Amino acid sequence: MRFGLLLLLPLLLAACRTTPVVLDTAQPFHDALATRTNVLGLTKGSEAERMAIERMKKFFSAMTEESVREQTRQVYAPEAYLNDTLKSLSGAAAIEDYFIATVRNAESVTARFEDVAESGGNYYFRWVMDTRLKKLRPGQTIRTIGVTLVRFDAQGRILLHQDFWDSTAGVFEHVPGVGTAIRGIKAKF
Repeated sequence: MRFGLLLLLPLLLAACRTTPVVLDTAQPFHDALATRTNVLGLTKGSEAERMAIERMKKFFSAMTEESVREQTRQVYAPEAYLNDTLKSLSGAAAIEDYFIATVRNAESVTARFEDVAESGGNYYFRWVMDTRLKKLRPGQTIRTIGVTLVRFDAQGRILLHQDFWDSTAGVFEHVPGVGTAIRGIKAKF
């Protein structure tokens, strides 16, 4: 009897094993990446490529409500996808509304681009952003660094925009209560 139980034990344990659950927070980005391909692309070194890069740089260099209203639909394709680590959005109209809400809650939002690299139709913008928020640390500049992955459509508008930056340092560490908890967690690791 004991010998039989010993033989069955591995089978019983295997049957009780659960498959680990993977919470894939990157899935919306991967879906957007797969559906927003740069089919025609911009010719490397072309005037169209240069203008698309400059439009993006200008758009983020000093964002105001007026500049967002005037430029968003020239910079972003109608079916554009954006994820800035705080929010994921689809469509130029939703992106415009989000940026308007962002600049309304800020004294200023400016970005300086350090460099741009291209690989296989993907453009990587390395940047430094200075933000002065009205409610979080009023009067103080919060400086963050990051990289943005962009794909342009054939008209040089952004089709896919994925930011890679530390949103805890850029925003959440400055929220009363939450910031203290985040800084405490970071100090332990």
